[in-house]
Amino acid sequence: MPERSADRLAQAEPDLAAAEQLRVTGYFEWAAFVAQQGGEKALKAVFQVRHGNVRGYSLLELAQLLQDPALPQEVLDAARRLDRYYIQTRYPDSFAAGIPQDYFTAEDAASALTDAGTITRWSQSQVS
Repeated sequence: MPERSADRLAQAEPDLAAAEQLRVTGYFEWAAFVAQQGGEKALKAVFQVRHGNVRGYSLLELAQLLQDPALPQEVLDAARRLDRYYIQTRYPDSFAAGIPQDYFTAEDAASALTDAGTITRWSQSQVS
């Protein structure tokens, strides 16, 4: 597989823009999920530059696999929080009753966007 870290990182920005539009329109669960996807792409760009391709969806696991002693704690914390939005935002059976839209708030969406922004900015500083 060719090295495409620049493309991964470039796609993270429109993902965050789309997440913001979803937040504004009240689709908070999807805003959180799309923000998580942007953060994932950004972090995978760093991984690809340093170690090659990687599979997986846990941002915390990806961050830990980088084995970077200089990785800021705020990036690890953002990854940990964003991991909560990968599955539960999408599947109705993630909760005992109701649908994901019932469980996610504007605050959740805003937090996810902030966390994805933290990861994306750090990733840009590592790939550029």
